[in-house]
Amino acid sequence: MKQTTDFRYNTGATKVPWPAVGENYNVNDTVEVVKFLMRGEGAEYDALIEKLRADISALDKISTPPGKLSLGGQVEQAEKLVDEYLGTEGSTFVTNATAGFEIAYKYAGIGEGDEVIVPAITFVATMAYPLAHGAKLVFADVDPKTLNMDPEDVKRKITDKTKMIVPVHIGGYPVDLDPIMKIAKEKNILVLEDAAHAFGAEYKGRKIGTIGDFAAYSFHEVKNVTSFGEGGIVTTNVPGFAPEMKRARFLGLDFTAPIKNWLYNITAIKGKEKNFVASNYSTTEIQGLGLKLQVERNDEIIAIRRRAVEIVNDRLKGNPAIIPQDLGNEDIKPTFHLYQLQIDPEKAGGDVQTLKKKLEEKGVTNIPHFGPLYRFKVIEDMGYDVESIAKSCPNCEEVFYKRFTHLPIYGLSDEQLIYMADAILESVKEMQEGR
Repeated sequence: MKQTTDFRYNTGATKVPWPAVGENYNVNDTVEVVKFLMRGEGAEYDALIEKLRADISALDKISTPPGKLSLGGQVEQAEKLVDEYLGTEGSTFVTNATAGFEIAYKYAGIGEGDEVIVPAITFVATMAYPLAHGAKLVFADVDPKTLNMDPEDVKRKITDKTKMIVPVHIGGYPVDLDPIMKIAKEKNILVLEDAAHAFGAEYKGRKIGTIGDFAAYSFHEVKNVTSFGEGGIVTTNVPGFAPEMKRARFLGLDFTAPIKNWLYNITAIKGKEKNFVASNYSTTEIQGLGLKLQVERNDEIIAIRRRAVEIVNDRLKGNPAIIPQDLGNEDIKPTFHLYQLQIDPEKAGGDVQTLKKKLEEKGVTNIPHFGPLYRFKVIEDMGYDVESIAKSCPNCEEVFYKRFTHLPIYGLSDEQLIYMADAILESVKEMQEGR
């Protein structure tokens, strides 16, 4: 009986196939996956698992395994769904947002002698590539209200060596992009949106991640939308580059002009000024399926998060020492990835470090998850003058050490949200009373 072989080695039906999948997942493997995703214990759970095993065994007898486990139909469908959701073309599903950043940095040709402006507060992945490839990192101070990159400080820190600006939408709250895009276009500087937290956010009627030259979203396990633990989407507005991103994801494969006696060629990817070599950022079909399922309900996810923020804000309103999470407006629509709490230290009777300790004592998890990048030792190790950078970012120093922390906002009951808000109120009152 003829079977279909893997397209990479042959086409059509054959008597001696070369399957795409080396070892298929069997009944027991499938049951273990279900047990991982739906955990439990006890007699009732064990009984249902055994019933499930029997049902899957029966299904196994009349089903066939997938013919592909990576970069197949599920990945393509997920990319198409993202394009429909964002209003983009050519969205490319990669291993994580960092991989998306790397494609953008490679397109820009970032290397020694170049300068890249990044916000003082974000996650280390934002700066990893330029730091590793000899470019100079320039840290823009933050807007003390949003904790996002301050456009005015960006303008002050642009030089003739600036090659890229990387605004980060911290916590899913959109950066004020208009002034950044204006000066970037005037000076022929590329803009890479770090939209890791901002899938579904909007800025002046446009989806975040569709405004800069490039953008990358994260679907890591802690994000609003996930793809089984890891994954990212990279988008571009660079004319003609979207098809190249697919090749940049997987080693530069080119089926249009195969080498002699072979199926394909490997060619360089065309960058802004020079060609670059692609890497391997392949994603799996399971990741594609997971992303597709969650993208379809992203607006519902954002609405649930917004409601949680509203519950906390309503409880905190009226206390002048507490600055609650901004809900946005007609122009600014956040994703509410995190609850960004700030206080006025003078009115609160102490800084946020004291507040954090009091919240911990009351059982409220809180962490300023994104700190000053320049305070990591790797910056000093790479020869930067940390204290000089700190002096150039006074807002960052103030808000991080004295004013803000992040709080959980998803997966909590109304009672837990109210308890958290009341714990904040009680802690501030204790601080004001010197307790």
